[in-house]
Amino acid sequence: MNFETCPTILEDYLNYMLTIKGRSKLTVKEYYYDLNRFLKFIIMRKKLFGFNLNSDINSISIVNISKKELADIDITDLHAYISFCDSYYNDSTKTKARKISSIKSFYKYLCNIVEIIDKDPSEKLELPKLQKRNPVYLTLNESEKLINAIKEEKNDINRARDLCIMLIFLTCGLRISELTGINISSIKGEKLSVIGKGNKERIVFLNENCIYSINKYLEIRPITPLTDALFISSQKKRISNRTIQLRLKKYILLAGLDPLLYTPHKLRHTAATLMYKYGDVDIRTIQSILGHTSVATTQIYTHLDDDDIRSGISKNPISKLKI
Repeated sequence: MNFETCPTILEDYLNYMLTIKGRSKLTVKEYYYDLNRFLKFIIMRKKLFGFNLNSDINSISIVNISKKELADIDITDLHAYISFCDSYYNDSTKTKARKISSIKSFYKYLCNIVEIIDKDPSEKLELPKLQKRNPVYLTLNESEKLINAIKEEKNDINRARDLCIMLIFLTCGLRISELTGINISSIKGEKLSVIGKGNKERIVFLNENCIYSINKYLEIRPITPLTDALFISSQKKRISNRTIQLRLKKYILLAGLDPLLYTPHKLRHTAATLMYKYGDVDIRTIQSILGHTSVATTQIYTHLDDDDIRSGISKNPISKLKI
């Protein structure tokens, strides 16, 4: 990856995260943006006496930042940066947590991996407490509306491709990057090989509807020797995340649903929720299907909706008493 105006020490860290730790390019790019801003702030704080929030932080160069300057950073500098982000960028709790994680990961690398500093100032830097919210998902009825909306697509190839995409989203719960990364050679009968976060491979089993829709799409999919990608765009290239986002928005509108509420990741939530709610699938199995490292991540899908709560209350034996 090309990291512009990046000091060697930061570039080495980013390449370490990319190649040794196996982080995705998107994740490493976020690390770059977060740490780039952090180091610019540090230079402003240490060298520009009396700087204010109106200073143009983007004009600061970090190319020549030294190991000594990195070693001289302490917990008060880190707290000042978080405060700066709060005041100037109005970061959400989730964004703030990501920035803190980036800093902690960078200093862990400097202190423990390459050992160019003796003490990690981020050890006592606390992550903000994230509010737990139930995931947004399509109900079974809304999922059916979405699938039916695809039938209104006039272009045969787009209709076959998009139906295939939405069915895989709704039944397999893939991430959007996993879906765009599917190759024809990755499909062996009912088995689909998926490359997920951290470049980890897992096997997902396709149901009959998915297999049928894939075969129908392949019958009319334009032949292109340039790519093994299953889903291709009108330019005969691997379909992009952005194209899928726009196609989903179109069908969400046709289905009479809110396009601001439902994104490709919400379809992943939908798949997990429907499996748990209607399929009697245990949480460990859902964890494996979704490719979660920790079952704690998967447990957000065990939430209860109004029907569950109403049913639970009605089953209370007190409700059966004659009064």
